[in-house]
This record gives sequence, structure tokens and C-alpha cells, in this order.
Amino acid sequence: MTSKDRIAEPWGARTPYAAGEDWPVRVDTHLAEGLGPEDMDRWVQTASILHSNGDALDIGVKDGKIAGVRGRAVDRVNHGRLGVKDLYGWQANASGDRLTRPLVRKGGKLVETDWDTAMDRIVGRTQDLLEEQGASAIGFYTTGQLFAEEYYTLGVLAHGGLGTNHVDGNTRLCTATAAAALKESFASDGQPGSYTDIDHADVIALYGHNMAETQSVLWMRVLDRLAGPNPPQVICVDPRPTPVARHATVHLAPRPGTNVALMNGLLHEIITHDWVDHDYIDAHAVGYAELEKRVQEYTPEAVATICDVPAEQIREAARIIGGAQRLLSTVLQGFYQSHQATAAAVQVNNVNIIRGMLGRPGCGILQMNGQPTAQNTRECGGDGDLPAFRNWSNDAHVADLAKVWNVEPFQIPHYSPPTHVMQMMRYVEDGSIRMLWVSGTNPAVSLPELARIRSILQQKRLFLVVQDIFLSETAQLADVVLPAATWGEKTGTFTNVDRTVHLSEKAVDPPGEARPDLDIFLDYAHRLGLKDKDGEPLIKWHDPESAFEAWKECTRGRPCDYTGLSYDKLRGGSGIQWPCNDEHPDGSEHIYVDGAFWSDPEYCESYGRDLVTGAPLEPAEYKALNPSGKAMLKAAEYLPPHEMPSQEFPLQLITGRTLYHFHTRTKTARAPQLQDAAPEVWVELSAGDAAATGISEGDLTQISTPRGSVQATARITEIRTGVLFLPFHYGYWDTKRGHEPGKAGRAANELTITDWDAASKQPIFKTAAARITKIAAAEGPSRAPTTTASAPVSDVGHRTAGNPSAAADENVHDTTAEALR
Repeated sequence: MTSKDRIAEPWGARTPYAAGEDWPVRVDTHLAEGLGPEDMDRWVQTASILHSNGDALDIGVKDGKIAGVRGRAVDRVNHGRLGVKDLYGWQANASGDRLTRPLVRKGGKLVETDWDTAMDRIVGRTQDLLEEQGASAIGFYTTGQLFAEEYYTLGVLAHGGLGTNHVDGNTRLCTATAAAALKESFASDGQPGSYTDIDHADVIALYGHNMAETQSVLWMRVLDRLAGPNPPQVICVDPRPTPVARHATVHLAPRPGTNVALMNGLLHEIITHDWVDHDYIDAHAVGYAELEKRVQEYTPEAVATICDVPAEQIREAARIIGGAQRLLSTVLQGFYQSHQATAAAVQVNNVNIIRGMLGRPGCGILQMNGQPTAQNTRECGGDGDLPAFRNWSNDAHVADLAKVWNVEPFQIPHYSPPTHVMQMMRYVEDGSIRMLWVSGTNPAVSLPELARIRSILQQKRLFLVVQDIFLSETAQLADVVLPAATWGEKTGTFTNVDRTVHLSEKAVDPPGEARPDLDIFLDYAHRLGLKDKDGEPLIKWHDPESAFEAWKECTRGRPCDYTGLSYDKLRGGSGIQWPCNDEHPDGSEHIYVDGAFWSDPEYCESYGRDLVTGAPLEPAEYKALNPSGKAMLKAAEYLPPHEMPSQEFPLQLITGRTLYHFHTRTKTARAPQLQDAAPEVWVELSAGDAAATGISEGDLTQISTPRGSVQATARITEIRTGVLFLPFHYGYWDTKRGHEPGKAGRAANELTITDWDAASKQPIFKTAAARITKIAAAEGPSRAPTTTASAPVSDVGHRTAGNPSAAADENVHDTTAEALR
């Protein structure tokens, strides 16, 4: 066993292994200072809530409080490893500023009250609006961090009880394009790949995916393959010098907003050189002729002009991808939050389809998620989709769901696509949505063009309910604030990117009067008196396990079939991948084996959309396109971004994440090790752009777009010239000064544009035209992390490291392959 400062060494020690071998076990542990494993009163099973990887861990409990964590050696996802947010993020649970009692607004101020008063106010407003206007007056905006049982309950009460179509999650900001791209190519959500594909792949291509910082344990798996015999080749597409880029065989750094052109260039080369599995395409795909025709004009030279990437790099990347025997492709925010998001992500799917790289070890696609339970939001109806991947355009699917819920089909809104959050904000803005219930998310920092968002949320005609664990920037604007329990304080299940379902058990009690989100939703439904068509309670479950059993029944026969799972089956061992049912009692490592897709017109979740306009395809159109239920190759033409650099704004701004924080820092800013590693906002720019603007490392700068300005210290990196990067985590909440309403001088989303992808409705955070100017000379180097993509071009006299209490144990030991299954 060794001990490491995991703030300074985020990915820990290497355990090399070769292709086809089992990933070695390394159990990571971090406990409260002065305590050892033997001091814990008990260990409680859970998984990570601060990223989308789904790392399994145990919570150590001492004297009724969380006192540390350790990785679960038996779990298929992480084999015992933990990332920095896993290791240190639990400290936020005990923060002294947790919400412990409901709050209501009186005389313009939020004051404490009791639960009956708070819920009566919410229920009364709901009933008034239903009587005055109907369900269209009410919207729900949730998170990617609740449990499946909670999303499903919310979906039932919103869709089946109230009948509103205005339901979405903040997964719209991080993973909507993942779902949309999978629906376009395979007519259903559900990840074709598995994390175990890393163990077998000879080429791993990461598109706009800084895996090292967003799924750090998965990156440990890649690093261990790279350190072992027969390492895979790595293709990285990213304008920043991420850790992935530093380990890449080929690093492509395209101009923001040109991803479709780049992908068409790669497809052009693959098709021109006939690195194509024609037998697979003939048997299992439609649309190849149109794709071949579309990419003809995207030669490496033409693409180089659009993307500002050397033509030879495009050729080399295509040669590696085209020669792969086992290709794993992964995609994340660099594609999802950019211009033509769905079209670009679909082209990644096209690469794997035409190469026949699906449904077997090492051959897969991971359209990654950004949040721990984003997959559940999509599965359970928490983001507006119908539960269990039912098709809102298929009357038979709506009737089937109505049967499950015992309601009439007309009660389930399916007259138009579900309302995405950006459209919901427009409806609030124009006064048609008059009550908005926000649970577990912070749109006053995370949505684009924040000045507009704040003005919308502050409207007197809007009744705003916020359900959270801290008084976030959004909660400060609410009419009612409900104190929620969080991870470790409640029980439920959640599903990660590669379809692995984990059980998270309650370890400690929530503070004060805080309640689990499930209990809050059940209380709301009970107080409203929501009934089924027989006059019985619409929601018939009362606790997490009974809610899970109801969710299981809803999934029966659908792609995300949970019927073979139970709480008992998930206790003690590894997480299990769906579909898990009578046919696959131990779960399913791969889907789409031998071209068996879920795209039959009568079964599929979606008929698809036009990639340019976003218009849904009619059932007849889909049946004509894909009568036999195959994979679909959908071509796309490159179109320039809506906002281009100009003389006034000559640069392009992209926003994103850092390893040490999660979303708007409501939790990670309260974890001392994580906050100290990245305490304040910074801006990254290239040495060339710094010289042109007279900016040096650490200078205070102002970054402006047509929508506003923010201030940040400068970090000079190897980011591509012409691009600025701002982390989006920093709102106007400050750990030293507390909450400062109206102070918004450091939130990246002050600058981003109100624009979204036509197909996925995901906001565009990565193509704003911008400029940067120096405000004041440096008082020292930027406090941006030196260990990540924000590493400086030269030594700045500061290195990111933890304090002595950051030491974490790493125990590398032998565990048989059988024990890991």
C-alpha cells in the first residue's frame, strides 16, 4: 500500500495490463484525518455522485457521520479506484450551510417555515393554475443527480398526473446530444459500448472528450492500457492541450464550430481508401450511398481550410481509425455543446457503423454523459421523454404506458415533442409558464446568457420552487425553497454511461428537516390527490424499493429492461448492466450484437429528426427510410456557426470543466481540498494571443462578448490560437464572502449565447465571438490548476497540490477475474 497526494497526482499509480487481460485492482481510500479503516462503525455501499463514470465505493460511517470513502474492488466499473471528486467530495455533505428547514418568501425575504406551510403554498398555487390555465402553466426542471426512483416518480406525477409537457433536466446541457445522436443512428437511446471495450481496443478515438478530467477513473483505465504491452493508439479531437491530447498518437485541434467538417474529412478518407466493412453495411445499415456522396467534397485539403488543421494530420488520424481492428469511439461536450452538435456526434456513429465496429469486445461507441444519473433522467421520463424509451410519436407506446399507469392515453401529453428547458425559459419569459419547480440544479449559473436568465427567474408573475441542499444562486430567487437530502443520506439506484446500475444505500441521516427528493415528490402527489382512472392513488409506491419495483415493471420488454434486477441482487457485489432480464440474467455487456438493433418502426424510441431544422420525422417517413429496423447512416453538410469572430470580437470563447469541480460548485466548493485546487475563475489563452494583447501569466483580464463581460486571471497554455477557455463552474457564490446576489463578474455564462442545436436542443456554449483585454498587472500566477488541461506553458512558480490531509491510500492487490464478475 502506498499513500499519495491525489490532488497533485490525480490519476494515481499505474497498474499496466495488456489487451484482453483483466484490469488490475487498486483500492483507493481516503478517510477523515486521524482515522483508519478499523475505526469505522460500518461501511455502506454506494457509487459516485460527482461525475458520470459510476465509480462504486463504500462510505465509512463514524459516530453517525460520513468519515471517508474507499473504492469497491469487486465492481466492474472502477475495480477499486476513485477519482479526486470521489475521494474528497463527501466533505461537502457536512458543510455548515446546508438547508435544514423549508423557506418561503415573505416581504421580499426568504424566511424559515414548516413543511406543511411550504407544501400547502406549492399545492395551492398548483391547484389555482390548473383551474385558471391548465397543466401548460406548470413546468419542472430537474437534474442529473437524483435517483431513478425519483425521476420516475416525477415523470409519473408530471406527465400522468398533471398532464404537463414541460419537463426537462439539466441533462439538456450535458447529454441531450448523446441521446439525440443515438436516436438518429439507432432509433433508440442506450449506449452501444461498454467500459470493458478499453481492455480490448487497439484504437481509442476521443471526440471533444477530456476524459482525464470528466471521467478520471476511466482515464486511469486508458493510462494503464497505454503503460502495458500492445498499447492502443489514441486519437484526440480537442482545441485544448488536455491530458488526453498529451497522450494522443494524433491530436487534432480544430477551430470551434467546425466538428462536422472534420468528421466529414475523416469519413472521406475512410471511404476513399475503402476501409469499409461492406458486408456489415449491406446486412445491417441504410443510408451509405448518401453518406458516400455527401463526404466526397470534404478532402483533407478542403477540411484543413475550414478547421485550420493540417491536412496530413487528418489523413494520419483517418489511417489509424481505418486500420483499427477494434475501435472504441467516445464523445462529450466538445461536440455536444458546439455548433451542429447532433450532426457531429452522428458522424462519429457513422465511423463505427461503416467500419462494422459494434457489438463485440473493443468495438463500441460511448456517447458520454456529463452527470452521474443523466442516463436515468432519459430512461425514466425526467427529461421529458416517455419512460423506458417509449416513442411519444407512437400511439401504441402511449397506450402501453397509459396501461402501466392505469390512466387514459389522452392524459399523457404527446401532441408535440417534450418541451426543452430553453423553450421553457421562453414560455416563462412570455408568461405562459407561471410555476417552475427546479430540483437539484442551478440554472442561474449554468444556463446561457445569464443576465436574461436572471431576469426571467425574477419575474413576479413566476412562482419559483427550488428543491436543493444549499441556498444556491437559483434558490435565492425562489418563492419556496425545499431542503433536500443528498447522496449518502437516502437510498436509490442510478445508472452510468455504459448501462451499469448501482445501488446507493443510505449511510447517515440528512441534516435537520431535510427530506429525500422521493419523499418530497410523493408528498406533493399525495397532497394533490392524484388518482388513476379507477380512483385509486396514481402513485402506488411509498419508499425507494417499492418505487424501483414499479420502475422495473415499466421497463418490461423495452430496451432498458430492468426486470432481472432487484435491490438484493445489487447488494454486495458489482453493478450490473441493463438489459437485465430472463434472457440476460447477469446483464448485457454489449448491445447490438450481430446487428440486432432496436430500430424496428413498431418498437423504436424515435423516428428521428432533420439534423438541420430539428423537425421530427413522421412515422411513415421513418418506415419508408428504415422498414427493416437497421442502423441508419445520416449524412450532414457543414454549416458555419451563427456567431463568427469579427473585428470587434476577434476570438472564439469556449467554456468547460476542470477536474476539481463539478457543475456550479454547490458541492465541490465546500470540499476544502477541491476548492483549494481551483479556488477562482481563470481564462486560458495561447502565447500568441497573449503577446498580441499584451497579457502575461496571472494578469487580471476582462473577457467580453456581445452579451457582457467577466473578469478572470490569465493562464497562458498551449490552447490553439484564436480560442479562449473559461471554466463555467464559477457563479457569484464565493467561499470567503458568501452569497453576493447580483455579483456576476466571473460566471462564464454571462457571455454565452441563447442558441441551441436544432435536433438535440442542447445549448451552444462553445462558439461565442469574444475579445480579451488586460485590466491590471499580475500579483502572482493564476491559481488555475497546473495538473490538467490548464497547465501553463512554462513554470509559473506554483504547482497544484493538496495539504497534508489530502493523502489517500492506494492498495494494489491481486483479485481474480472471477471475483470481478
